[in-house]
Amino acid sequence: MASGVAEVRNKQVIFGDYVTGYAKESDLKLTTTTTKLKLPEGSTGLLVKNLYLSCDPYMRGRMSKNGTLSYVETFKPGTPVVGLGVAKVLESGDPKFKPGDLVSGQTGWEEYSVITTEFLIKIHHIDHVPLSYHIGVLGMPGMTAYAGFYEVCCPKKGETVYISAASGAVGQLVGQFAKLTGCYVVGSAGSKEKVDLLKNKFGFDEAFNYKEEPDMDAALRRYFPDGIDIYFENVGGKMLDAVLPNMRLKGRIAVCGMISQYNQLERPEGIHNLMSLIVKQVRMEGFRVFSYYHLYGKFLETMLPYIKEGKITYVEDVLEGLENAPAALMGLFAGRNVGKQVVLVSRE
Repeated sequence: MASGVAEVRNKQVIFGDYVTGYAKESDLKLTTTTTKLKLPEGSTGLLVKNLYLSCDPYMRGRMSKNGTLSYVETFKPGTPVVGLGVAKVLESGDPKFKPGDLVSGQTGWEEYSVITTEFLIKIHHIDHVPLSYHIGVLGMPGMTAYAGFYEVCCPKKGETVYISAASGAVGQLVGQFAKLTGCYVVGSAGSKEKVDLLKNKFGFDEAFNYKEEPDMDAALRRYFPDGIDIYFENVGGKMLDAVLPNMRLKGRIAVCGMISQYNQLERPEGIHNLMSLIVKQVRMEGFRVFSYYHLYGKFLETMLPYIKEGKITYVEDVLEGLENAPAALMGLFAGRNVGKQVVLVSRE
């Protein structure tokens, strides 16, 4: 690309300052700057045009000053928010990538970014699935569901499986994996629309609206009279406390996330029923998807045929326009999204 390239307007979502308590849309500022479509001299990275951005619950932890509350580096105040996305390469300083390539990985919440190629994945399957799937069912959420269910939960045919936040980016896939394994599957969600999705689109055996259950322990005993073999944990707090005494002997709990706690990281809710782990010899294991990316090739070999053959379906909640990204992210913590939350930045 010639050195005399004109400057272009670059819309950005800037992180304001560290957050205590509930995060708000106003903690993220929309601004417009100008940038040259040119890599810095000697850069080994990429200049990209961002197409899709991913909104994920873990990003709340990156807004807190205490970095120990997040397993990813915290955001830097006054700079663009950073997250997973799909982008088109405009200029490359890395011989493994060339202009026109489509990539998925970490990028800025802006129209144009200069990014490193570490952990970046070149997208090859552009004819088979929508591009946005590469930050969803074929991206980090898909890998999280795959690794968490198969590697951490070690499922067996005929077991009982409970999934909280089951209509979300990860939960909807865990339920479908469990059904393909031959398990009995129940999920909980926060609206009638989501419950209908779980039963009628994703094929769960049962589903319920946790907001309509005054007694979660009684609800779980109703759906699991003989107990739960596998709990895929996305919520934490009171939900986890209710699940623990309902686990079966030698049950497994995969701790993927705790969205009910992300806005109260400084003072999280206590758990009272931990004795159940001893009494019932339950294994509860937290995991981080990045420890399992050595399985990504095997994951793609499994998922692409599943999608093509209609064995796996996926629901996205797409908001168009970078200006809507703050609302999209905050909506996760109010349960406004239905399925995987994606922001469409550009249709190019």
